[in-house]
Amino acid sequence: MKINIKNIAALLLLSVAIIGNSGCKKFLDETDPTNLSPGNFYTLPEHAEAGIAAVYAEIRFIGNGAGIYSNNWQMFDAPTGIQSTGTAQNSDLNNLYSLIYDGTNLHVNQNWNGFYKVIAQANLVLDKVPGINPMDNAQKKRILGEPAFIRAWAYFYLVRLWGDVPLITKPITSPNDPNFSPSRTPQEQVYKLIVDDLVAAEAAGLPFMDASGRVSTAAIKSELAKVYLTMAGQPLNKGTAYYKLAADKAKEVIDYSTGNPSSLGLFTDYGALHDAKNDNKVEHLFGIQYNDAAGAGNPLQSSYLPLHQPLVSKIDGIGTAIPTASFYSSYEAGDLRAKNREGYFFTDYYTDGFKMPLVNRGKPYIFKHFDLIANGTLGVEGNSRSDLNIPQIRYAETLLIYAEAQNRADGSPNVAAYAAVNAVRKRAQLADLAGLNQTQFEEAVWRERWHELCYEGVTWFDMVRLRKVYNETTNSFDNFVGHINKSVNQPLQTKHLLFPIPTPEIKNNPKLIPNPGY
Repeated sequence: MKINIKNIAALLLLSVAIIGNSGCKKFLDETDPTNLSPGNFYTLPEHAEAGIAAVYAEIRFIGNGAGIYSNNWQMFDAPTGIQSTGTAQNSDLNNLYSLIYDGTNLHVNQNWNGFYKVIAQANLVLDKVPGINPMDNAQKKRILGEPAFIRAWAYFYLVRLWGDVPLITKPITSPNDPNFSPSRTPQEQVYKLIVDDLVAAEAAGLPFMDASGRVSTAAIKSELAKVYLTMAGQPLNKGTAYYKLAADKAKEVIDYSTGNPSSLGLFTDYGALHDAKNDNKVEHLFGIQYNDAAGAGNPLQSSYLPLHQPLVSKIDGIGTAIPTASFYSSYEAGDLRAKNREGYFFTDYYTDGFKMPLVNRGKPYIFKHFDLIANGTLGVEGNSRSDLNIPQIRYAETLLIYAEAQNRADGSPNVAAYAAVNAVRKRAQLADLAGLNQTQFEEAVWRERWHELCYEGVTWFDMVRLRKVYNETTNSFDNFVGHINKSVNQPLQTKHLLFPIPTPEIKNNPKLIPNPGY
């Protein structure tokens, strides 16, 4: 990604130099120019660029560590039942897998704090940049559109994970600020802000696709479609009207792809999905950015590699994100996504990552995020550094949003809905769906979502909005409450529909009433 948080330091030094070179006659009467604050920093267009760089940098918290052998990202997949761990070292992660987490859980705390740090940084840009003058209007509009999207992105996570959450839209400058100890805001109001922010971002004049990794119009429209789809389901239950909004917004992206297939669409093969050269291109509409020579590499590779046996690469595998055998076996016969080292899994790999013979790993592991440059491939040793982004929005999901939403909005699937889901299936080398009624089509799309979007932090949120969970044994869908989570053979309970409010937050702010069951 071209925008770099390191630019902030340079811009700060630049602004100090400009002030310092203006002379010293009035030095004793002036404020120390090195004493920078949000109040006196946001005065130049360069400051606005530095501010938005800080927002992008903050969202990398998702890849940060969460204790030994884990990271924040794993919280979104660990409770789904389609993933397990090969180590007992991290009790917080194991408690997520075992469905016995509470408000002391490190992942719960770090994700809560991480999203609110993103929001605080976005609020600062949204509050201060309008006052920068002179500044090119198009530049200002763009820079205000980007943090609006990212703030919506962060609140969308928060409201789905915790339900009613504090809604803070302005910088907090003092302990006397009413938002210093905020109450929980009803979900309906949080969703209104999310939609308002995304609509504002949509009107900001951003490019439809942006290979630099900055927010694009395609990402905004797809996220808005995803929000509408979620609002149509549980817990808001807004129904048909919102399914229609979701379908219409997703269709705008699909229509652009139809007219511009080389810049937006599905990759022809699954290997392209985890090739860093394709970050922010074609199918990747938005991701957490790591493809930056000046920044840190993607920290997730070791989570997907076998635990210390024998090493796949120079990266020491820790095996804390392993597909369950039941989910791996649930793919249709011939589904390319389940094919060893061609789809989303691998069951053997080269010795040390680049030498023959192939070594059987004893179980399936996730290949979907496997970086060949970092881990190695036959004849080429890995370099241990991954520049892969963490995916957030893919065009495949946009297609499946449209198919699901149109079917629910109109009462039956139309030609475009079949075309959308069948495009995903065609890449998997599966037969087209045809001749299904509304319910049959809907469940078929849900199955595609489980099999296409697995291990991308999507499945848990589908479970919550649908109140349904894919049963790999029956190939059908169970009610959320009572479904047996196959990674630990424990049933999901009503309380699992929301995560616990972090215990330290409740201790510091009694207005944050705990979620039921915690």
